[in-house]
Amino acid sequence: MNSTTSLPISTAEVTPAAPLGGALLALNNAHAQELSWLDPARLRHLVEQSFFARRVDPEFGQGVDRVDAFLLAFDQDADYDSPNFLWFRERYRRFVYVDRVAVASSARGRGLARLLYRELFAEAARSQHSSVVCEVNSEPPNAASDAFHAALGFSEVGRASIHNGSKTVRYLRRGV
Repeated sequence: MNSTTSLPISTAEVTPAAPLGGALLALNNAHAQELSWLDPARLRHLVEQSFFARRVDPEFGQGVDRVDAFLLAFDQDADYDSPNFLWFRERYRRFVYVDRVAVASSARGRGLARLLYRELFAEAARSQHSSVVCEVNSEPPNAASDAFHAALGFSEVGRASIHNGSKTVRYLRRGV
């Protein structure tokens, strides 16, 4: 990977009229099976509640109408109703929950997800969180995400069936 850096995502940038909001929604919703579908209002709420909201734009300066990668994460105090987030809130006092990370297919293999996680781990440590946590689908399976998180040092701490049994997830944790 070269000198790529991430940029913050602000609430003002994800309004319906803002090009970045549309780009984030397009990338997220292209991966809705793994991440869950977002509409503009939900994206804005997630960014408002986030502990960490960062993106990587295309290398060649095409502007904010495209995003190569993004990551949204929340700490234990977020106003968030995800069953996966709530599972961790019931079990951990301080944590940072990775809600979604996505990389455009055209940007894969450049280390962008690894970059975003590295920045997240540093921010979590600065804020004295003890854990970074997430979930990965086991049904339907997400083998690439399993391998990626294992390589970063995450280990399984639980499992659950959610959304009326339509999804099974593995809960993962990594100390900071």
